[in-house]
Amino acid sequence: MKIITAREKETFTLGRCIAKVLEKGDIVCLTGDLGAGKTTISKSIAKEIGIDEYITSPTFTIVNEYEGKVKLNHFDVYRISDVEEMYEIGYEEYFFSDAINIIEWANLVEEIIPENNIWIDIRLGEDYNHRVFTIKSGNSFVKEKVNKIQNLWNEYKNMEESNENIVY
Repeated sequence: MKIITAREKETFTLGRCIAKVLEKGDIVCLTGDLGAGKTTISKSIAKEIGIDEYITSPTFTIVNEYEGKVKLNHFDVYRISDVEEMYEIGYEEYFFSDAINIIEWANLVEEIIPENNIWIDIRLGEDYNHRVFTIKSGNSFVKEKVNKIQNLWNEYKNMEESNENIVY
């Protein structure tokens, strides 16, 4: 599935659409261009699951933990030089917990990520504010969630086009 956003507000709304389908134990793998919106998506997911804290990218700490309606573990593995570093922080306790896990730069640790996940690749678009999101899954259970994200996004776009009040 491919989605193009034209404004930061739309990117934030897409993150909220994603959050609406997430459940305890889900893993969201983010990849893409530097500065494309991985942290913006993380912030919007956090907001939708009831986290009011200021969300920052845990570039130097690898993982930040947040409490909301559901616990959120927010990883940034950009500075990981070896997947062994993930073993050192006890990644399995995070990945196999009742929390939602978001992993920025997930491609760097792909070999240790369980199969039941959503992959979101974010690229800079043609215009300054445009972002191109490619959302996919590896198994049929998660494919259903990806389809639900698409449906929520389509609802949002239809409401936006008809100028209805959007409550997202």
